Amino acid sequence: MYKPIFRKKSVLKFKRFSNHGYSLFAVLGKEVVIGVLSVATLQHASAKGISIEVDKADTDSTVTAKAVMMDEVNVTGTRAPLAVSQQARMVTVLSRDEIQAAPVQSVNDLLKYAVGVDVRQKGALGALTDVSIRGGSSEQITLLLNGINICDAQTGHNAFDLPVDISEIERIEILEGPAARVYGTSSLLGAINIVTRPASKTSLSARIESGSYGYLTGAARANIASGAWNNQVSASYMRSDGYLRSKTGTLNADYRTTKAFYQGQFQTVPFTLNWHAGLSTKDYGSNTFYSVKFDDQFEHTFKTFAALQAEVRIGQLHIRPAVYWNRSLDRFELFRNAPSKYPFNYHRTDVLGANINAYFDWTLGRTAIGAEIRNENIISTNLGEPLGTPKNIGGTDRKYTNGLDRTNLQFALEHNIILSRLTLSAGLTAVKNSQADMPLRLYPGIDIGYRIAEVWKIYASYNSSLRMPSFTELYYSVGGHKADKHLRPEELSAYEAGIAFAEQAINARAAIFYNRHRNLIDWTNDGTLDAQGAPLWKSVNFGNINHIGIEASADFNLRQLIPSQRFFKKAGVAYCFMNQNKEKHIGIVSKYALEYLKHKFVANLNLNIWRSLDLGLVYRLQHRMGGYLDPSNIHHNYAGYGILDARLSWTAPRWTAHFEANNVLNRRYLDYGNVPQPRAWFLAGLSVNL
Repeated sequence: MYKPIFRKKSVLKFKRFSNHGYSLFAVLGKEVVIGVLSVATLQHASAKGISIEVDKADTDSTVTAKAVMMDEVNVTGTRAPLAVSQQARMVTVLSRDEIQAAPVQSVNDLLKYAVGVDVRQKGALGALTDVSIRGGSSEQITLLLNGINICDAQTGHNAFDLPVDISEIERIEILEGPAARVYGTSSLLGAINIVTRPASKTSLSARIESGSYGYLTGAARANIASGAWNNQVSASYMRSDGYLRSKTGTLNADYRTTKAFYQGQFQTVPFTLNWHAGLSTKDYGSNTFYSVKFDDQFEHTFKTFAALQAEVRIGQLHIRPAVYWNRSLDRFELFRNAPSKYPFNYHRTDVLGANINAYFDWTLGRTAIGAEIRNENIISTNLGEPLGTPKNIGGTDRKYTNGLDRTNLQFALEHNIILSRLTLSAGLTAVKNSQADMPLRLYPGIDIGYRIAEVWKIYASYNSSLRMPSFTELYYSVGGHKADKHLRPEELSAYEAGIAFAEQAINARAAIFYNRHRNLIDWTNDGTLDAQGAPLWKSVNFGNINHIGIEASADFNLRQLIPSQRFFKKAGVAYCFMNQNKEKHIGIVSKYALEYLKHKFVANLNLNIWRSLDLGLVYRLQHRMGGYLDPSNIHHNYAGYGILDARLSWTAPRWTAHFEANNVLNRRYLDYGNVPQPRAWFLAGLSVNL
């Protein structure tokens, strides 16, 4: 990655640092400038360490740093890269240390601790999880892997079938609110970017865990780093017997998944090349996930991911192109292992994409431009339009009778004006989709940030975006569902204002936001029953719904606040409140749009019990609006619940042992109607690094 060097003499590289008062940066008394790489869907972070220029000619006993530079970090708030202090939008970042210390087994579980994120599980270990932001649905966010859009055009239910093990994730970035100018359309209510990074040195690591309900997981990673080249491969396996059984007494929430991931890098000045390839295969009992009438459903998914990304600088022009291909295979069984009772549903989705982004500096500021073409294609036994000739895949007698092909083309333009304390970022996204001959549409946005002091910042923003319906929303008319292939795209306008405080020991922020939905898509029931007497769910453009909310959080480094003690390490609290303003729909039951989190509170505390023995506690309390129909078609409102999770760990230089407990208080709760979640869940594990 290119970076300017001033008065080059010698370079000292430090690969470990902290935020303590005795740390290197505090001793130097110099400002560390951190750039922010946020050019759409192109480049993942490649922070390799810190280069500090030292003038050896200085005879003073105090070391003088002539330039302090850190490799740019991809925290995405704008399309053009800006320093952290210049960003006009707030981005929530879950760091590697936070990820490793959390009492979780999947990315889905980890996101539960982000206060603005709603995680609704249908089973443990991320078997089937819907993740949304600020009152939306799982279809309304963009999920990215190292900056590459990996959203599933078939359905958002399977979006988190990731090829990477949680231990390999460097950080997770959460951008709340429309992100069309940063990640393109479809990021209606935000984006989640999962960033991995090869180890900086040749190394080997392994992990094993076992626990309740027949849970077992194993993972390994190997890395070879040599000069400008870096290659890393990893694999993991996870399984569980599950915690539920069908009426006949058989397991119907069992789970098993295999993941493999390869990532590489070639880095010189001023050229960098990154690539990744991965696969995820998952089999899980779906009990009543999709229909309350059938409690022995089953699903198999197989996904592959591949991407190639580059970065080059030509004078003042920075160019970042990328190409990618994601494939998803899905088999749904309404009756497990019994196609004679009801035919299995088969789907194959291919997403091919290419984008190019660039930015340059000139007299009036920094300008970024970008373009992307993305083709989404599905062949299926029941999704899409009838094919002229059915297709046999893999030499089997399975016939794909339906299909759909659509292409999304979008352009982005953004300009940033950066003054000493003020940042103004404005731009627009133009998008055209081939589905239903949609005309070119423009979605503008503007962000303003102002530093009123070194540790205080205020900001405000307006952003807009749209989302095309998923293939399932357009065509799924099976098992008590009736879809509408003429659904209109969703649109959203969002306003936000907030204030942030940041210094060494305390980081806090508060924001108020207002989201205005148009043509919102949802599955609803108006009392109509299907031929079997079960509720009939229809996909509809629900109308206009508005959300207003507040979000606040504060994190404390207790060792810096109270240097005399060593027991308390870190603590944090966060709260989000939302209220939905909508038209009254008497007799209408919603699956997603009306079932939002009105209250969510999260608190965490990290303690050092003794020597290398640490204890982490996380408590979350949430209350959901809306309700559900039980098997007798009786309506129930969701009840609030509080969950306590804990992790006890001993960390040595080459190994870590841990014990985790989820739902310590053994609460009974529902994220979705008729699908109870696990009670207390325990596991123990060991990680080794060589």
